[in-house]
Amino acid sequence: MEEKEKILFIYRKPSSFIEKDMNILRERFDVVPLQFGGRRNLFRLLRGILKTRVSVSWFALPHAAYATGFSRLFGRKSLVIAGGWDVVSMPEIGYGLMNNPKSQKKVIKTLNRASMIIAVSNSTKEWVLKWVKRDDVKVLYHGFDSERFSPCGEKENLVLSVGNLVNDATIKVKGLESLKKAVQLLPEIKFVLIGNHDEKIADTWRKNTPKNMEILDFQPLEKLIEYYQRAKVYAQLSYQESFGCALAEAMLCGCVPVTTRRGALPEVVGEAGFYVEYGDIQVIVENIKKALGSDKGGEARNRIMSHFPLENRKRDLIGIIDEFVKKT
Repeated sequence: MEEKEKILFIYRKPSSFIEKDMNILRERFDVVPLQFGGRRNLFRLLRGILKTRVSVSWFALPHAAYATGFSRLFGRKSLVIAGGWDVVSMPEIGYGLMNNPKSQKKVIKTLNRASMIIAVSNSTKEWVLKWVKRDDVKVLYHGFDSERFSPCGEKENLVLSVGNLVNDATIKVKGLESLKKAVQLLPEIKFVLIGNHDEKIADTWRKNTPKNMEILDFQPLEKLIEYYQRAKVYAQLSYQESFGCALAEAMLCGCVPVTTRRGALPEVVGEAGFYVEYGDIQVIVENIKKALGSDKGGEARNRIMSHFPLENRKRDLIGIIDEFVKKT
């Protein structure tokens, strides 16, 4: 049996999309995962670079800065996946790593040193190109399993949203204040908000939110899928989204999307949903009503199946690494 090529896979925090990419790459390569926790992991990172020919860094954060620097020094290939927040600057809402001049300088250096940059959407690619002049930034969309995420049973008159109540910037970027105001104007409709919440903020919201809105902490994936399957509408009222993975999962489960046109949301939704202006509560309320009365759930599912199948990401991500291996 042919021995698999080793690649180093570096990330800061685990997430479903990072785990998905690791599993994709394990089909072809011997993946050496490294969760980078700061300078104490520098020796492990350097050793990993020296023992592999290719490294993959999720997000252009400090671990990617070290990985691209070591890779260039020792003649290795480095791939950086720009995920959104890491290359965005939105000081008006306090969102984006690039708001900080010191961080901005480091990220630009990282992006320039990388052998290749992958962006998760055209919107994210545009942000990358605000900081560096390169003609090899590749857009590689997230991919989704349409068998795992699929409709089941009758839809309820339920509006679902996934977002974290952790700080003012996150609440603003996800448009959660707008969601809460819409809830107040639609007392006959059930709303559910699911996320990794700060306990104090979530408790305050629960005390000051109408009874028709339920605020739930993080749910295991299978439980989250059940909510996708129950909800008729998925609301993503964001100021900025680099992609919108939960949105795509919900659409695969037959949810009708109500979103803004910010960031990559139009890339995901296409014509399969309803659009609103960020912060325009009356328009949000009107379009939630339209979505609840529509039959676009099937169209939403077909949109994700045709544009963002998991097979596309597998093919392209593995193909890029294969090319790197051949060139080293």
